[in-house]
Amino acid sequence: MPIVIPDKVKVDPKPGAVEVSGPLGKLTQKLPPGITVKIDKNQALVETTAQDNALGGPLHGLSRSLVQNAVIGVTQGFKKDLEIIGLGYRAQVAGDKLTLQLGFARPKEFKLPAGIKATVDPKMTAVSISGIDSYLVGETASQIRRLRPPEPYKGSGVRYAGEHIIKKAGKAAAGAVGGGAAAGGAKK
Repeated sequence: MPIVIPDKVKVDPKPGAVEVSGPLGKLTQKLPPGITVKIDKNQALVETTAQDNALGGPLHGLSRSLVQNAVIGVTQGFKKDLEIIGLGYRAQVAGDKLTLQLGFARPKEFKLPAGIKATVDPKMTAVSISGIDSYLVGETASQIRRLRPPEPYKGSGVRYAGEHIIKKAGKAAAGAVGGGAAAGGAKK
């Protein structure tokens, strides 16, 4: 399946890699052995070489997706949104550091990798991670979420925008069903 190369995007195949440059920046994507990229007019074709079919065959679809993501990244970019939910939980950005107050004794500082930008809404409860590398954007968002993942009782913590958290019942609901001493089930 060919990859359409938009205007203002240059795809330069090299041995073992492909270099994609566009309006937002430049990405170099490594390719597995046995995979090559050929340019035909305004399309890029990802192909496996005949002698390395055992190595390249299973990785053909992956390689095509990686090149496609590089083309999308240099034209549109990628973005992940995070929500911070909890009493007193908030975030601030200063340069390449994201400072998060997540209910710990001290604020957590997260250094953003090169090529990644973070923006915080005026309420300081939503963070947007953006960049041209799909993997790096997702990995950075995942590392920030890992600082305080949503807990199952109240749902407070850092979560992806629109993520559904399955909440547990808690002690009050569990005690009413059990019929323990508090419910009057103790013998005298």
